[in-house]
Amino acid sequence: MTAIRDRLLAGLVQMYSIMRCPADSCLAGLPFPQPKHSEKFKNFRYNMILHIDMDAFYAAVELRDDPGLTGKPVVVGGSLSGRGVVSAASYEARKYGIHSAMPAAQAVRLCPDAVFIKPRMQHYAAISKQIREIFFRFTSLVEPLSLDEAFLDVTGCEKLFGDGPSIGKKIKRVIADELGLVASVGVAPNKYLAKVASDLEKPDGFVIVDADQVESFLKPLSISRVWGVGPETAKKFNSFGVQTIGQLRQLPRDTLERAFGLNSEHFWRLARGLDTRSVVPDRMAKTVSHETTFSTDIDNDDALMAWLLELTDQVGRRLRRHGILGKTVQIKVRFSGFDTIVRSRTQAAPSHTTQVLWETAQDLLASVRRTDRRSVRLLGMGVSNLTSNEKKQQGLFDRDDQAKANRMDVAADRIRDRFGGAAVKRGSSLAHEIKYQGDPRVIE
Repeated sequence: MTAIRDRLLAGLVQMYSIMRCPADSCLAGLPFPQPKHSEKFKNFRYNMILHIDMDAFYAAVELRDDPGLTGKPVVVGGSLSGRGVVSAASYEARKYGIHSAMPAAQAVRLCPDAVFIKPRMQHYAAISKQIREIFFRFTSLVEPLSLDEAFLDVTGCEKLFGDGPSIGKKIKRVIADELGLVASVGVAPNKYLAKVASDLEKPDGFVIVDADQVESFLKPLSISRVWGVGPETAKKFNSFGVQTIGQLRQLPRDTLERAFGLNSEHFWRLARGLDTRSVVPDRMAKTVSHETTFSTDIDNDDALMAWLLELTDQVGRRLRRHGILGKTVQIKVRFSGFDTIVRSRTQAAPSHTTQVLWETAQDLLASVRRTDRRSVRLLGMGVSNLTSNEKKQQGLFDRDDQAKANRMDVAADRIRDRFGGAAVKRGSSLAHEIKYQGDPRVIE
């Protein structure tokens, strides 16, 4: 009966969400009566955005699967020999200063007793798929950011599941009950505030930001909580006596413009909690992309290429899953000082073949690194100029090697879908023994 109930609810959610306007999350104009809200959360009437972030996801899965690791500093990725790069660290390991993207040799020096575990990327992807299926029980407006986090727009779902905070608590509880994992949840009127909220009380956090509380919520937070403010930008703000978001709000706008130029508008708006971006599901996206922000800036070319390959594989599989081809490949590189470079190249024909996308992406990154050797804070890869898979990929499969690569991608995806993520693994690898195992962080 539970399975039948869940399917019926999922169908209602899908129908209800389709009738909403994704670009405007309010209920105005819909053929439904305005829902009643509790007085406590009355300001969630129109915008109810959740940001759900799995706590130390890779490490948490390993701890769940092997209870004997409980209480030990667990590091996913790298090895005790000092080779490789850390993909994730348990909260016990983080107490020693270990974090993702750190060279394993440094992690060993910080914690010689750490337990190093080889990543099971396909296993994590399979669990990520289960998490996303839970999201879809409540809303069809799900925007994955990576394997372990996503935005959900639950505006308009009150009649089925309650207000935003109620839905957030239900999702958090279902993930814990069904998967044995812990998620932190932020509930707010927009994406920026929801993401900040979800990170404040990790692990096992649940933070609500009501529309009337935005200024008081942001005021005491560190300036580093503003998207785009890294260590170098924070130092610049500090030189103006700005250490908190509340102090940033008091900074004269002309001073902000002189100091930060085009980025000043971005900082001014976020300091006031303003963010008008909608939650955009894959099927509505004009660009399919993934990006990752490193805990510590990276200047090693091999490590950057390894991360770019991982991102490219995520994007390729998402394209194939949704029957989409992309003609323009782009990368985004953000340096420690918040300077950002975007490079793109339009291919002769659209593709969703991982190898084809990777060849272009790595050329773009190599071109950037030849002229700019600064440490990298954020790396992203995306594909735009999208088209339907039904259109012929003229010119792309004139070469046998490309046709073979595409067939291998499709066959591997089908086997994974049917038998699980571990059924097929790619054999290629990069420096530091980072294995190219396909789709390590995409939510299916």
